[in-house]
Amino acid sequence: MFHNRSLHDMMLAMRGVRFPVVHRKVQKTQISFSNRRLFACASFARVKRKAELPDPYLVVTLGLPYPLDSERVAVKTEPYPGRWTTHIVIGSVDEIDGELLAWLSEAYAFAEAK
Repeated sequence: MFHNRSLHDMMLAMRGVRFPVVHRKVQKTQISFSNRRLFACASFARVKRKAELPDPYLVVTLGLPYPLDSERVAVKTEPYPGRWTTHIVIGSVDEIDGELLAWLSEAYAFAEAK
């Protein structure tokens, strides 16, 4: 189990990701990351049953041009043809790794190209 400081560290790690242009919008329920378009969000959305979520947790939501095939994906939907919304549950700072950052980079590039 992680304490609140670990959750705070996860949020800081997500905020620390650097791209050429990133606008952050802090809202009551999420932090949105955008360039020309929204490409990622960090939130506490419940995308799994409570018993299946780590404590604490953070949900990283990405906009991708394809369905991401990974065990790390909690939920994926195609709200528009060719645009996939993908929710990934993070339970520790260690889960903000190269794989997640690569997906974040893909989401950034996809939003920039639209």
